[in-house]
Amino acid sequence: MTVADVTKQTERVIVRAHGGGGEMMARLIQDHILAALGNRTLNELTDGAVLSTTTSRLVFTTDSFVVAPLEFPGGDIGRLAVCGTINDLAVMGGRPIGLSLGMIIEEGFELSSLDRILNSVADAATEAGVPVVTGDTKVIEHGIGGTGLFLNTAGVAELDDAVHLGFSRIQPGDAVLVNGTLGDHGMAVLSVRNGIEFQTILKSDAAPLNGLIAEVLAAGVDVRFMRDPTRGGLAGVLADISANAGLGVEIEEDRVPVNTAVRAAAEMLGFDVLTVANEGKVVLVVPDKDRERCLGVMRRHRYGRRSANIGRIVTGDPPLVELITRTGGRRIVQRPYGEELPRIC
Repeated sequence: MTVADVTKQTERVIVRAHGGGGEMMARLIQDHILAALGNRTLNELTDGAVLSTTTSRLVFTTDSFVVAPLEFPGGDIGRLAVCGTINDLAVMGGRPIGLSLGMIIEEGFELSSLDRILNSVADAATEAGVPVVTGDTKVIEHGIGGTGLFLNTAGVAELDDAVHLGFSRIQPGDAVLVNGTLGDHGMAVLSVRNGIEFQTILKSDAAPLNGLIAEVLAAGVDVRFMRDPTRGGLAGVLADISANAGLGVEIEEDRVPVNTAVRAAAEMLGFDVLTVANEGKVVLVVPDKDRERCLGVMRRHRYGRRSANIGRIVTGDPPLVELITRTGGRRIVQRPYGEELPRIC
């Protein structure tokens, strides 16, 4: 099949790359989903929708999980579902207060496996301090579900009036921070799926970040923007910042934290660790004057001990995301086109 044939196919039908968090997914959202459903709130394309009532502001989000395999070092689909939804609420500045759990189970799925995953859901929800308060269960015919289980979680959070985050608040000179090592989740799932063994076990970073983020906000840090770098990785988040804020981003390779085993695995398999998914990381943009205070708060938390200042917001025409390499060179960082690692969340 030629490149032209592939291009024609993607114009007619959905392919896996449409769900990868890259350029193809962005086109699907813009050309089809927003074309049909677009409105003022949805068009923001944030991790959650801010809904205002007469007395308060709420954040609402939903996410579906189709990871293969269902269980992997550092977690499983249950922990992933809870942490992913909690983090989407938290990076909007919200305090999560309740989750839903929807399960699509394939006929023949072992009850012992379901019990392990439900216990994982319970453990993650308890750790985050956010209960599962409603849900739904469907059973489908054998052979349709692939891995045997799909999960959907939705969540609601309270949002203080004082919290205002967004691309419009980002300014030149702001610092770009991350709370730890990148690429852990994607490479851990890939290693198990393909039976690849390394001297050091790769583990997913799946973790609820609402506690860490709440401590940052309580410390009075003027957070301008937050997002969790899941599909599309750090590169996808930085590309969104550049495109929506109309500003450039410079990150320094020496400052980007990556576990040695993850870096080696990514290099061996030909992946750019900047585009690999994470499930326990948050990218923050803060004024440079608040940088050290923010890092201090994050490093005191169990999920922020390797927090780092990885770069800065700059002016540029056109606005680009650039990596300053260890040798002093520069390369443009782009979001992936399709999906390098399918079904990692």
